[in-house]
Amino acid sequence: MTDPRERRIDYVEFASSDPAASRRFFEQVFGWQFEDYGPDYVAFDDGRLQGGFFRGQPQQAGAGAPLLVLYADELEPVQQAILANGGQLLKPVFSFPGGSRFHFAEPGGNELAVWSMRDAA
Repeated sequence: MTDPRERRIDYVEFASSDPAASRRFFEQVFGWQFEDYGPDYVAFDDGRLQGGFFRGQPQQAGAGAPLLVLYADELEPVQQAILANGGQLLKPVFSFPGGSRFHFAEPGGNELAVWSMRDAA
């Protein structure tokens, strides 16, 4: 039997200027679980995918770094939680065929997006 992880994205790592701040942010806003591996690395589990934050300078999505897009049934509550926990809005909500999304920066400097099909264009 083939491992279900075979040829799938299995783990993702982010550079973060402040891994502890990234941890606090994703715990508070998205409810991710974390495990520390010293001051320069923290691993996460979002319930579906695992990864980590290592101390380093993140690249912005427009500068060649991949853009990771999270899903939420409703955008407004997530956007408010992001702003209340130290995130910055980079692109306000915009529509595209199939849904809407916005982009944000987390305290460690990474750009991500949140999309919803409920707010479809």
